[in-house]
Amino acid sequence: MSQYDPNTPVLVAAAAVQQREEAAGEGQEAVELMVAAVKKAADQAGAPALLSRAQRIEVPKGMWHYSDPARLVAEGIGATQAESVLAEIGVSQQTVISRACTSIADGEAEVVIVAGGEAKYRALRAQIEGVELTETDQQGAKPDIYLTPDAELWSEVESAAGLGMPVGFYAIMDSALRHAQGLSVGEHRDQMAAQYEQFSQIATANPDAWVSEPVEAAFIRDHSPKNKMLAFPYAKFHNSQWNVDQAAGLIFCSAAVAEELGIDRKQWVFPLAATESNAMSVMSARKDLHRNYGFHYAGKKLFELTGKQPEDIDLMELYSCFPQAVRVQLEEMSLPADRSLSVTGAMTFGGGPLNNFVFQATAKMAELLLQNPGQTGLVTTVSGMNTKQGCALYSTEPNANGWQIADVTEEVREATALCELVDSYEGSATIAGYTVLFQGDAPWRAVAVCDLPSGKRTVAYCEQQVIMEALLEQGEFVGRQVAIAEGQFH
Repeated sequence: MSQYDPNTPVLVAAAAVQQREEAAGEGQEAVELMVAAVKKAADQAGAPALLSRAQRIEVPKGMWHYSDPARLVAEGIGATQAESVLAEIGVSQQTVISRACTSIADGEAEVVIVAGGEAKYRALRAQIEGVELTETDQQGAKPDIYLTPDAELWSEVESAAGLGMPVGFYAIMDSALRHAQGLSVGEHRDQMAAQYEQFSQIATANPDAWVSEPVEAAFIRDHSPKNKMLAFPYAKFHNSQWNVDQAAGLIFCSAAVAEELGIDRKQWVFPLAATESNAMSVMSARKDLHRNYGFHYAGKKLFELTGKQPEDIDLMELYSCFPQAVRVQLEEMSLPADRSLSVTGAMTFGGGPLNNFVFQATAKMAELLLQNPGQTGLVTTVSGMNTKQGCALYSTEPNANGWQIADVTEEVREATALCELVDSYEGSATIAGYTVLFQGDAPWRAVAVCDLPSGKRTVAYCEQQVIMEALLEQGEFVGRQVAIAEGQFH
């Protein structure tokens, strides 16, 4: 008899693929890369029979236009009876993985495939060369299940001040965190540069990474023609690299199926537990702009469910869309900062396909755990403007209590104090967080989240060159007083 509960979810196959065709129009489109990744995973596990037995295939939305990508993956691998799931942007990637594991643990499915990918570099090359690309047209096909987020990721008040791309939101949150930690602007920039240099070194040892050459801290820290400033203090090499052709495939099955198919026990990786927060709030309304209660409670619960402590984690992949995401996770989860925080090279150097990086990270984590039996690996997830958070632990040894999952949304919602966000205000205010947005090589607009004497909040902007230069060069401005009129501060 098996020593495992037959419904124990197991990650038995995981693989990542990438292409880098310089000739415009060459290479595979995104869904073909997904199919290749899933097939590669099954082949590496020595169990191609997994493919036709898939009962559900889940794919998160990407930059492509497929209306039912999971159906295309199903057709590509011969799983024609599989149920298709599409998760819209704003649905956490961890949600997709947790759904797969839970459906197996509950006996609803025996084999579930999670896949995702992008071919953005291919599209970029075609655009540069003026080549028209075609994408598989499903003519309005609809997924069997469509997952959507339940609220907006930002507000009109933020948009009116000039915030649009995520980099500005994260830079503002990081200014508040920097201030709370007592770091000077210079110390903050030095720390980020050193951390991202380490990420680049990790990427050089990862054959699946997008950037294979190391990048020095001095280059990362300061803006230059090849490292343009985007939202102070974030330059290009602090940001996730979206222009990649990468895909990943994860195949989960029950312990019973793994044994039935004769998949070597040495190929099994157990999802131990996962936790999530789906408490949605717009960034500027969060009173404690430097905090992230999602990671605080998700991390705390994850360790409770597994009997682990932060110091017990051997391998980590902290979601790294921007430096703030990494820095706030270390703070909220009390993780050891003296260890490597990535196994891929992070989203700047490993590659950050829009809504698929967590699958890339999980595939690499599984590979390393199989090489180091008994170790424990942490993979985290961020969605939106650090709006949703997710954590998962994996190991080659199962959780004594079986697969565990917890939603800490209510705890996070209760802990997260929100300020009323107003779109018009005149008078004095205090900067709670700020950034300077760039266009090309020049500063375009400063944006500040401001606390009002009433306890309310607003978001204001400034395009005066002398003020923007001061924000860039004269130290910390969080906590300073400004005057606001007609949506602008000075």
